[in-house]
Amino acid sequence: MFLSLDIAAGGLQAQQTNVDVISQNLANLSTTAYKRQIPEFRDLLYQNITRVGATSSDSGTIIPTGIQLGLGVKTAAIHRDIQQGTLNSTTEPLDLAINGRGYFQITMPDGTTSYTRDGTFQISPTGEIVTADGFALTPTITIPQNATAISINSSGVVEATIPAQTNPSQIGQMQLATFINENGLQALGDNLFAETQASSTPVTGNPGLDGVGTVQQGFLENSNVNPVTEITNLIVAQRAYEMNTKVVTASDQMLQDLYQVG
Repeated sequence: MFLSLDIAAGGLQAQQTNVDVISQNLANLSTTAYKRQIPEFRDLLYQNITRVGATSSDSGTIIPTGIQLGLGVKTAAIHRDIQQGTLNSTTEPLDLAINGRGYFQITMPDGTTSYTRDGTFQISPTGEIVTADGFALTPTITIPQNATAISINSSGVVEATIPAQTNPSQIGQMQLATFINENGLQALGDNLFAETQASSTPVTGNPGLDGVGTVQQGFLENSNVNPVTEITNLIVAQRAYEMNTKVVTASDQMLQDLYQVG
């Protein structure tokens, strides 16, 4: 009965983690390019009271099932659903969405590179394309001060319309980074990610080539969180939590009865 208390306590902790992940998903329902998180759980070790496959007699008869008592559950991982969210039209010239694989490269103040699918870009006082926090897009692209319009095609070619020029001038070429294991990226907050040994070294390339996604100007990628799915998961987690509390209550009552008999 003490074992049942430990198992139920582990179940409560697992379901609390489940609810924490669901609440994170729901909180980021409107976050640009947010990827929903999915918890994974595994059972713990087993106590072999009677080992499966052991012999049950001198004649060599085999025990077909045995007796194994599990020790509960643990959180194994929390991974991201990298499925692309829907694209939302904004008509803003520096709102960019990636249609397919890839991440924008962002130069951080310490010189390192972070990665994001949040294409909400702006222009810095010096004309560079930057994030809302002022971090520069990599490769650096500078918009001329006298530019009257900015055009970015699906291949990431950036052109600016300059007064007195007949045709737009190409001022830069965007590149996107891809990873073998996107779930291996480390979330930094602010819609930014950092590479790790698990994610592999990024491979950079022009949009639309070698499996890299294309760039859509005037669009932003929505969160891929489905509120109906999350609410359903929340109800299931709540019911599982309640059932584990009932196990705690039942075990406590049985222990209480045992002590009274003793």
